[in-house]
Amino acid sequence: MSVLRPFTCNDMFHFNNVNLDHLTETYGLSFYMQYLSQWPEYFEVVESPLGEIMGYIMGKSEGHLENWHGHVTALTVSTDYRRLGLAATLMKFLEDVSNKKMAFFVDLFVRVSNKIAINMYSNLGYIIYRTVLDYYSGDPDEDAFDMRKSLARDEYKKAMIPLSHPVVRSDEVE
Repeated sequence: MSVLRPFTCNDMFHFNNVNLDHLTETYGLSFYMQYLSQWPEYFEVVESPLGEIMGYIMGKSEGHLENWHGHVTALTVSTDYRRLGLAATLMKFLEDVSNKKMAFFVDLFVRVSNKIAINMYSNLGYIIYRTVLDYYSGDPDEDAFDMRKSLARDEYKKAMIPLSHPVVRSDEVE
């Protein structure tokens, strides 16, 4: 049986099998360490019975007033372990942490071309809140969908009222 447990520094030496997917954003070591030190409660890993990392999620809480929210910075599951519900388990974990922190919603960014992820997030109750133009660097750059799901504190689901126009990355913070 797989185990959901807190991410540790040691896990950075063992998660290459997860990060090698072309749709997974891989960051520098200092980035992972920053998240682990600032928001350890948002950084979890799913481990197989043999000790292999099957997937992980890292996030944070940010914003102010009604924009106080949980943010999914990275969610990835190894190609060997997809379609087992691990991503949904990790998302539920992050939503639970965000609810405990009295967040109004959870948000995440996903490439507009990543139809499988967009469908999965939609099935988990997320909506496309807005499009962020040229969010992902590349050749060419790619737009992102900012997807959101209201939590218990957002009684009237204000966070899920989509914007009618795209934004540029510099306008990203509201």
